[in-house]
Amino acid sequence: MPDLLLLALLLAAIAIGWWLGRREPLRSRGRTRQHATLSRDYFVGLNYLLNEQPDRAIETFVQAIEVNSDTIETHIALGNLFRSRGEADRAVKIHQNLLARPTLSTGQSDQVQLELSRDFLHLGLLDRAERLLQQLMRDTGDDGMRQSAKRLLVDLLEREREWQSALDVALPQLIRQDETVRRAAPHWLCELAQQELRSASPSLARKRLRQALSIDEHCVRANWLLAEIERDAGNYKAEIRLLRRIPEQDRAFTPIILEPLRAAFLKLEDENGLERCLHQLIQATPHISAVIMLAQSLERREGSVSAAEFVGKQLAATPSLRGIDYLINLYLLDAEPAQHERIALLKQHSGKLLEAQPRFRCQRCGFSGAQLHWQCPRCRSWGATKPIIGLEGE
Repeated sequence: MPDLLLLALLLAAIAIGWWLGRREPLRSRGRTRQHATLSRDYFVGLNYLLNEQPDRAIETFVQAIEVNSDTIETHIALGNLFRSRGEADRAVKIHQNLLARPTLSTGQSDQVQLELSRDFLHLGLLDRAERLLQQLMRDTGDDGMRQSAKRLLVDLLEREREWQSALDVALPQLIRQDETVRRAAPHWLCELAQQELRSASPSLARKRLRQALSIDEHCVRANWLLAEIERDAGNYKAEIRLLRRIPEQDRAFTPIILEPLRAAFLKLEDENGLERCLHQLIQATPHISAVIMLAQSLERREGSVSAAEFVGKQLAATPSLRGIDYLINLYLLDAEPAQHERIALLKQHSGKLLEAQPRFRCQRCGFSGAQLHWQCPRCRSWGATKPIIGLEGE
């Protein structure tokens, strides 16, 4: 059983024990007997818990305590435990049972509705969760509760890919107050911009992307899409300017701009400009993909020896498997017949090692893969997946 779950159950058990201990002395014989039964149930549940039988412990605790104003929080906590264990259907039953009680205060009712919304969201009952959250936002008089409901509703709308609806809920207050929402909102606008591009509306897409940058000036994706718009329009100088802004926003994303950058310079027949640009990028951060691209240009102009010398110096400062693989390629070009077979075998091994390595990794959860995901498939963080240094490239 996970340590976190055990701790939560222990805290719930302590809360139940505290509640039993603070009950007023019972005078009648029947009520004294009831109190003894409750105390016995509590210790039975605690025994199950200590013996790592959480299912039986929870059932015992739920049955041991009646629902009243003193035990609402305990019932809510038990319902949340069920949900955290993947048993959201049981959590729904507990929270719905609480809502049916006429003795709930307004604040308690709001809290139970919020937890019930989380249960529905966990179960994938998005329509029911959305209706409950909309009602809570409309009826609650607690600003903190309204903000919590908004955050949960935004998360729900994002899951449904209702980007404009999520923006409508989040703007402007939630974006100012919540860093996670502020990081996500520019990507919702980028999603809308891509929809506009598919509808052949580049002017509307530009508007969306400028709005994204006004929320987060470091949104790499917005400049990436603006550069794509300029490329499609044949404005290669503008595309280059936009691509070169990306390393200023986040140097880790330098590798993704290299291929479109080279294509744009070649469209302009300006290979010297490309080399100057690559030198500047390498001076700022020596990504191996930029090093290899510059080495390829040197190889065409000066030969493989100059290219190998350049790459060797870079690898001495910043070792890289991809750089070694490229260097082996260069050695193969000038290898003597007797050495060629050995170097080719070394190249085969380095190639297999590279094929087995991911190219991108989420900085939050560690998810890795061969493609760039603007939203991590595992933890759903926006803009957290970046090229892995030393492995980036083709």
